[in-house]
Amino acid sequence: MEKILKEQPNIKDWGIDADPENDPTYPMKPNRTDEEQNGYTWERPALQKPTVEILKSTERPNLTAVFGTTLPPKGLSGMIRRNAYKKSEGQFSHWLPLLIADRVDVIEGIIDDLSKGKIPNIYAEIGFKAMWKYNRKAAIARIAAHVAVASAIGLVLFRGRIFNDEKLIKKALKNI
Repeated sequence: MEKILKEQPNIKDWGIDADPENDPTYPMKPNRTDEEQNGYTWERPALQKPTVEILKSTERPNLTAVFGTTLPPKGLSGMIRRNAYKKSEGQFSHWLPLLIADRVDVIEGIIDDLSKGKIPNIYAEIGFKAMWKYNRKAAIARIAAHVAVASAIGLVLFRGRIFNDEKLIKKALKNI
């Protein structure tokens, strides 16, 4: 113990669990044995068999015991996810594409609904009714943000039709 404490680097909480008398599991594990160090000793049940493409982490190439199969990667969002899973989980380039893929998947779902003749009820799907009921302030903020973004996009797209004078356009964009 003293050797560990002497050799510890200057890192906060380094070796905090090195002292056996300061075991945080004390009342829960009074009779500690070495058998638990051997890993699991029970017979492992049969693993779920993959029936669709399952994306795996580069850190853990084996499949987990159970996994979801309802939404296999597909389309553009699937391509983004496949590329993201080529990167380590510790990299920003792994997580950001997964966030983007989720948003792309939403758009793909809307396009899929429209192609099947179904008009998506975006108001209900995003849970706006519950937000309006339980968190009206956030709902109003969200509406205001969407109106501001839509106005800015409309202003950029239709600026030539709305304003014929370049000076007025520049002045209007500066005020945004």
